[in-house]
Parts: sequence; C-alpha cells; structure tokens
Amino acid sequence: MRLLTHNMLSSNIKGVANGFPLLIEVEKVIEKQVDFNPDFLKNIFPKIEWNALVQASRSMGYAELPEESPESSMLDSDDFLRKFHHALLELHLEEGALVCPETGRKFPVNKGIPNMLLHEDEV
Repeated sequence: MRLLTHNMLSSNIKGVANGFPLLIEVEKVIEKQVDFNPDFLKNIFPKIEWNALVQASRSMGYAELPEESPESSMLDSDDFLRKFHHALLELHLEEGALVCPETGRKFPVNKGIPNMLLHEDEV
C-alpha cells in the first residue's frame, strides 16, 4: 500500500469522530521504482494532508520530508519533488496494520492490501 493510498483512508467505525490519520504498524516495507512525474506531483500536492504523510513516512523509516508543510514554491525544487515522489509513491507497506487513532482497532495489511472491512458491531 502506497502512502498516497494511506493519505486517503480513514476509520469509519460507528461513533468514531476522528478516524484520520490511521497510524501504521510496520512489519515489512518494500520500495518499488515508479517513473518520476513532476506534473502529477504538483497536481496532487494540494490534496495531500501533509502532517499525515510526514508521520506515515517516518513510521516507515523515511525521514527526508520537512516537518512543516512546504510552501508551494518548493514545487519548483527537483530535490523536494523527488523526496515527495519517493515517500508518496515508492514506499509500500507490504505487511503490517493500520490503526484507528481513536479506538485502537487494527486493520491488517497483507501483500500490500489493507483490509478495511468492519465487524457487524462496528457498522
């Protein structure tokens, strides 16, 4: 599961007011090469919740992103775009879990696929 996907997921358990961002418990991370596309990165940047991306990338062992949300002028920096690209698209959570920040409920990730199905009592 890419961090791009993680940035779009939240816990939808009944009664949960704050199910985003999901915490990551890592068992296995892999890196997959993806073609560098600066235009895609510039277009997706405003849609990304920056603090969630930084927290997720750090939990996966990647600490190259700035803590504070960068100014839009940083999108002209090739160095920044490559770091953003690596965190967003090339880091994959292969095995582990996503954890609801409010309830602690763990959603397993197996072979890179998060299982977000809820139990009957959570719907």
